[in-house]
Amino acid sequence: MLHRGDCHCGNVRFEFDSEPDVHVHRCNCSICDRVGYLHLIIPRSAFNLITSWDELTTYTFNTGVAEHYFCKTCGVKPFYLPRSNPDGYSVNFRCVDSATFAEVVVKDFDGQNWEENAGALAHLSQDSSGSGLGPGSSG
Repeated sequence: MLHRGDCHCGNVRFEFDSEPDVHVHRCNCSICDRVGYLHLIIPRSAFNLITSWDELTTYTFNTGVAEHYFCKTCGVKPFYLPRSNPDGYSVNFRCVDSATFAEVVVKDFDGQNWEENAGALAHLSQDSSGSGLGPGSSG
């Protein structure tokens, strides 16, 4: 099913394929906790940026592997390339049209202890019908 999202000002718009029933993760790491990010991790192949990459700026920290994308105009972070899932994107569920989803389950994720817990997310970006996006997934 196709879903759509955008930043606050609308200069960054995207679409992605996902099941209508999803688990999103509320992380307590230093950056996610501060901005209230809700992660919906999807395969990279399921994501399509509709607007130009030129509308985004990138922020990295710590290991520099994760690429956090922010709208250059409004500063909202609609998605990013997570270190735990370099083959996918983490879409900020707060930036998507939630009306296209049926069931949304919010699960807590202990990002303050990221090294010990990140492996539980790796399967979410696998490009297959068993991608872990449905309600029966673990993560």
